[in-house]
Amino acid sequence: MDAYKKAGVDITAGYCLVDTLKQLTHNEQLGSFGGVFPLELGRFEEPVLVAGTDGVGTKLLVANQAGCNAQVGIDLVAMCVNDILAQGAQPLFFLDYLGIGHLEQDQAAEILSGIVDGVDQAGAILLGGETAEMPDMYEHGRYDLAGFAVGIADKKNLLTVQNTKEGDVLLGLAANGLHSNGFSLVRDILFKQNDFSLDQTLPGCTADLRHELLKPTRIYVKAVYPLVQAEMLHTIAHITGGGLIENVARILPNDLDAEFNLANWPVPPIMQDLQQLGKLSFADMTQTFNLGLGLVLVVDPSKAAEVKVELEQAGQKVYHVGQVVPGSKQVKIRGEL
Repeated sequence: MDAYKKAGVDITAGYCLVDTLKQLTHNEQLGSFGGVFPLELGRFEEPVLVAGTDGVGTKLLVANQAGCNAQVGIDLVAMCVNDILAQGAQPLFFLDYLGIGHLEQDQAAEILSGIVDGVDQAGAILLGGETAEMPDMYEHGRYDLAGFAVGIADKKNLLTVQNTKEGDVLLGLAANGLHSNGFSLVRDILFKQNDFSLDQTLPGCTADLRHELLKPTRIYVKAVYPLVQAEMLHTIAHITGGGLIENVARILPNDLDAEFNLANWPVPPIMQDLQQLGKLSFADMTQTFNLGLGLVLVVDPSKAAEVKVELEQAGQKVYHVGQVVPGSKQVKIRGEL
């Protein structure tokens, strides 16, 4: 073990981290070779499992630079469970992978505390994970995160493209800033092209960049899944990489378009600042950022008002952002930033 430690891997530190995670989750099963989850299938006619995996991307570099690592743990969970929710499934459990250059207990515990927080926000269980110390792979202090989530649904209730209908209303749920997408471009604009520091505040923002950029991705499961259960939603788009254009197109049949009216919701100031500083085109913005919408729900017009009220009572900001019209699987955004 001393030889392994000299090579840069501290096994004892890994054992200590597992103990810390057990304390955070009150789950004594953590540390086993595999996680065990009891499936209760009685309420499903034809149960199907829905799985998703994702990471946080180069937002991790901002977290590393800022020395604030808990928020990206929430991001990691959000990116996975929101995708599962978009299929109409209830997230059941989550597993994480942490690859790190040198395992420092405080930093790792901070990361894992964010993951635990995110899993709790999703109403799921942290079933297990893996921490790999690789000094030759990552520079000192650097790390990467990946997440894996599994949910369950009744096959007949899955939200598929075929559910989207002409005349449906588009409801947008407010995002918490940039979420976890476009950060290679964000970092290029702010830190390479313009030499900002994390302690500075952009003209349109109220928080400095340290806090503005590290706002965690919002987890929508507890607010939205009851509407899925009540069969009040046709489809859901999770607005991640590719922005509004790519992600909303994924829930459109070949003969329908989605039309958005940009005047119907507030675009966060950080995005307008980035557009001006980076001299970004409208296409750059719509194909990179969420423009302030974390989820887009496709709803029958007869149910739109009720859905909006339910979401607002659950603490969500909801906007009537557009409609589904005849077309050819295009996403059209009317207006200007």
